[in-house]
Amino acid sequence: MTVELNTLVREAYEHVFPMPPVAGAVSDVRRRAGAALAAWKVSPEIVEDALLVVSELLTNAIVHALPPAVLRLSWIRDAGFGTLHIEVTDAGPARTAGQAPEGIDPDEHGRGEEIVHALATRHGIRVRPGGFTRWADLVAV
Repeated sequence: MTVELNTLVREAYEHVFPMPPVAGAVSDVRRRAGAALAAWKVSPEIVEDALLVVSELLTNAIVHALPPAVLRLSWIRDAGFGTLHIEVTDAGPARTAGQAPEGIDPDEHGRGEEIVHALATRHGIRVRPGGFTRWADLVAV
């Protein structure tokens, strides 16, 4: 009698990207995130969506929150599926509720949350003393 064991290989990767509060930081961190996703061989069908979610969450942190902002990416591949967890943690709101950021045209901003909701399988916000973490999961088959 032969017994065959099926072994499932689980791969997990994580990378943390601190975001300096300077012009061009979002595009720089997005570029570095893209390089990490390529190195991890993340499924091409979610890379473009993932980079858009990264950009939206980081931009939200720069426009609406106090520094520092930190991007954390986690890629878990298990049983043929892959889950990319994206989170951006900041130091909390830069303004009181209802106070609009100066120099921001409301016609050109305010759709980031809708974009994240449309692209992510799951998403949410964790509130902690001293800041917020906005997160999104993208799942690849």
